[in-house]
Amino acid sequence: MNIPAEQGRQRPHRQRVLKGASIIQGINDSEIKVTVRNMHESGAELRVPLGVQVPSAFLLYIPVDGVGYRSEVRWRNGDRIGVQFTGQEPKPDWHYG
Repeated sequence: MNIPAEQGRQRPHRQRVLKGASIIQGINDSEIKVTVRNMHESGAELRVPLGVQVPSAFLLYIPVDGVGYRSEVRWRNGDRIGVQFTGQEPKPDWHYG
């Protein structure tokens, strides 16, 4: 039996979490408050307010982790988006959180 390549791939297990986070676009842009619903080493699922425009790439800052994750949107479904992490960096100096 042949299994399509997409079905044969194992996705990393996503740990369920409930963390507050912010999408930060830059010093002059406002931040978007989001909730991290599940997370693994290479990405996360976020809940975003309905109607909010989320850019395709951004810094996701999670205060309880003290880390900013460079993120790219991989999928969207209603108020949920899936992101892939492309790197990490410390909290921006200019961010108040």
